[in-house]
Parts: sequence; structure tokens; C-alpha cells
Amino acid sequence: MSSPNPDRSSSGGFTPELNHEFYYALAPQEREFLRQQTGIHNDDELKAHLVAIQAKAYQVDKVVVSFESVLMLLDYSGSSITEPTLIQSSLKIAGQPVYQEVLKLGKERKAAILLDIGCCFGNDLRKAVADGFPITGVIGSDLHKDFWDMGNELYVAPFPVPFIEGNVFDAAHIDPTPPLYAPPNSPPPALGTLTSLNPLRGHVSAIHASSLFHLFDEAHQHKLADALGALLSPEPGSVIFGSHNGLHERGFKTGAMREDMFCHSPESWAALWDGGVFKKGTVRVEAEIRENPRRDPAKGDQPYFVLWLVWSVTRL
Repeated sequence: MSSPNPDRSSSGGFTPELNHEFYYALAPQEREFLRQQTGIHNDDELKAHLVAIQAKAYQVDKVVVSFESVLMLLDYSGSSITEPTLIQSSLKIAGQPVYQEVLKLGKERKAAILLDIGCCFGNDLRKAVADGFPITGVIGSDLHKDFWDMGNELYVAPFPVPFIEGNVFDAAHIDPTPPLYAPPNSPPPALGTLTSLNPLRGHVSAIHASSLFHLFDEAHQHKLADALGALLSPEPGSVIFGSHNGLHERGFKTGAMREDMFCHSPESWAALWDGGVFKKGTVRVEAEIRENPRRDPAKGDQPYFVLWLVWSVTRL
């Protein structure tokens, strides 16, 4: 990759035709979530609404933006994408093995904070709030705000949650200082007053980061891990979690639509955090490879599978 923060304008090359029908498929629980959140209960009206937002989002960045398992969305827009890339983004947060523990943190820990980094439309934060995480303790951040604004259109109503625009590799946004091993000296800031994530150092109870790390080369994945480690609370049970492209053995994924997609294995991912970002033995890393079903118009109507690294890093 050339840079962790390229120009978001079209990079040229092949731009696929936007196909509304091929990807339109919603799992029952996801369809119900959209009905509840949008207030649109008629299937035809819901589909028309989704397709309209899809087309608008597609014009913001020329990658495939479709709807399968709730939504196919652009993930972190700071990637070095050399061709239009197919990206699936369902309600990823609810499928994480530690999700119930995250909700428990929100209910039981005083002033718990949930950060969704690379939050895009804000789907996962809306899901967490709907499932009981206090809305006063959630915050989203991404490279640009345009997709967050489209999320308000998608869900019909504004989401009263702070959003911070910023580059994860900019120290003015997140300074990758060493993680804390004792409580911070200052109380947690009011989330609505923030202009960067730096005041949250050592205060964040849970950080969700899905479809994010694989957008960067190995060195920048480590830098991103350092940045998130700086924000995580030292309190036991605090967790960073998510999912992204992975491999059984660390290396470069062949056949990827983006050049040089470096992917970690469960073992290399654990080593990155336990003894890398954090002192050895101070975190528990759980990581596994799962097969994530995908569909691609170029491959016909048959699903294929992408290896997906599902993981969590919990402070002990």
C-alpha cells in the first residue's frame, strides 16, 4: 500500500455497475432491526429506501455499496484501494463472541464508554444502543463524516451520539502512547465536548474495530493497534474486539481485489497484542479464523467464502 490516508476521490480503473438486486438479501433479525429503526414496515418501501441510500453512498466513493445481510457498506475509507472493492458490512458487532460481555460492561460499569472506530454509517452503535448499552456512553469515529451523515438518512432520524472525524494515524487525533496500567488521573471527559479521541486515553471500556485492520499494511496495523491500546481502560474486562480478513498463516492474501492485503493469523494476531501492544500476560487474546460467505457478480450467483479473523483483546 502506498499510504494509510490516500485521496478519497476515484482512483480510476474499472468501476462496476451498481447492482441493486444481486445483493439484496436480509436475514430475518436484520430486516426486523431495520423496520424498528426506520419505522418502515412495508418490504417494498424498505427496499426502495435502502436502494436510494445505496446509490447515494456509491457516488461518494466508487466502490461496490450494496445490501446483503442488512447492508453492504464502505468500511474505513482510509484504505489504499487500487480497484473498486466489494465490502460487506452487516451488524458485525452483534456477531462478536464478546458482544454480551460488552453489553454487560455498559450496564454494570460506571460511566462505561463504547467506541466504534471506523464506524461508517453507525449501524453497530445503533445496534448496541438498541440492545441496552447506554446511549450516553457511545461514540463513533471515522476518517470522514459523510457516511455517518448518510446513516442519519438511512435510519430516517438523527442519532444523538457524538461523532469525531479524524485519521487514526494522526497523533492529534489518537496519540499512540503506551497503554496505561493504572487508572488515569483525570475523570472521563464529556463525550459531546470532544474534538479528538486523545482525551479518552485510558477511559474507553470497549473498542469495536471491524473491517478496519486489513485495510493497512503490517506496519500500520501495528500502529493502529498501539493507538487503540492507548485509549483502552486498564480496568479488568476492558476489551478491544472486532473482525477482518485473516489467514491460517500470516501473509498476503492472494486474489484480493486490493493489492498487498496483509493478513494476520490467530497466532500472529495474539503476539501483536500480548507482548507487543501490551505487556506480556496483561491481556487475554482470543482469535479464530471463520469462513465468511460472500457473493460477487463476477463469480455468478454462487456464494464463496472469505477467511475472517474474529478476535478480542481483554485486559486482565
